[in-house]
Amino acid sequence: MPLFVYKGRSGRGALMQGTIEASSSDAVATQLLNSGITPIEINRDSKEELSSRSVFLYLRSQPPGLDDLILFCRQMYTLMKSGVPMAKSLLGLTLSTRNVQMVDALKDILSNIESGRDLSSSLARHPHIFTSLFISMVRVGEETGRLDESFLRITQYLEREKETRERIKTALRYPIFVLIAIGIALAIINIWVIPVFAGLFDKAGVPLPWQTRVLLAISAFFVAWWPVMLGAIIGGIFGFRLYIKTENGRYWWDRNKLRIPLVGDIIMRATLARFARAFSMALTSGVPLIQAMTVVARSVDNEFIAEYILNMRNGIERGESLTRTATLTNIFTPLVLQMLAVGEETGKVDDLLADVADYYEREVDYDIRNLSSAIEPIMIVIIGIMVLILALGVFLPMWDLATVIR
Repeated sequence: MPLFVYKGRSGRGALMQGTIEASSSDAVATQLLNSGITPIEINRDSKEELSSRSVFLYLRSQPPGLDDLILFCRQMYTLMKSGVPMAKSLLGLTLSTRNVQMVDALKDILSNIESGRDLSSSLARHPHIFTSLFISMVRVGEETGRLDESFLRITQYLEREKETRERIKTALRYPIFVLIAIGIALAIINIWVIPVFAGLFDKAGVPLPWQTRVLLAISAFFVAWWPVMLGAIIGGIFGFRLYIKTENGRYWWDRNKLRIPLVGDIIMRATLARFARAFSMALTSGVPLIQAMTVVARSVDNEFIAEYILNMRNGIERGESLTRTATLTNIFTPLVLQMLAVGEETGKVDDLLADVADYYEREVDYDIRNLSSAIEPIMIVIIGIMVLILALGVFLPMWDLATVIR
């Protein structure tokens, strides 16, 4: 759509100016009047400005992240609580939102609202942005007439979801950095350091022990094949990323990343905290139990755990209790199972699930703080083994060389 430059006056007479993408100048005037701005001048943007604007929009056209959704929910909560009409609220958000894909989605949602659809159905047209849990919460808010409270709860959930993801990234960052550093050190030693000693040993003509011969063979392999190895590593990374985007690959990775030493248990508890938090919020908002488990299974961001949650849902549909189905999964601790049992007896499952989420989040925080202390001994052992191999392979022939010289 073409880009228009406008000037106008707000309700208090303040000068307002900016740019709007629209089909015509009349459409721009309509948007401005609906947002409380009286247009004074509307002109189509020049080709040069349009070109630079298009490049700028391209650079900003990233998929909406949690920050964009949190900002959207906060603004919707404030506007709904203040009594601003839905269409006017969405129009204002299209003018203030920075993410291009989010703006396009809001424009489509606004068009559907003006056509008579409800908000939840309009959001469901964009599943790549709004999750099933998000849509279910909005639908419950519409049915109960408490849409502002639904957006407030979604905001709180997304903020905690962001914290959980940051915890997982923090847990993975340190071991990944250590592995990369060790890999780089091995590559430097084999490609640049050991070949220098190999030339020295060839000139000396001293007999080499088997440790040195192994090191020289590995170094020669690295020197001859490092381009192929580098290409294989890069190709493997891209192939792995493509594989985990498939259904089978995603399930395989979600299952096996929970088995990574030291880090897998942290990821497991963080995922269970996400499940408990989402489940508690859905029940508190009035989402039916079976539907809540279905949408929560899709929102935990782990297909392996989602399978257990769906099995729990199937057990509840057969008439079993929540505690019994949770026990059969073998993924919850006895303390958590006791809390669920108390919640079912007292009718406060949502409150107890919130306590379960707090319990897991505290454990995750504690483990992340102590992760470096657990990894340091392993790193010291690996570095010690590397130094021992280098000492046996490099310095033993040098001692023999010194004996020959004497």
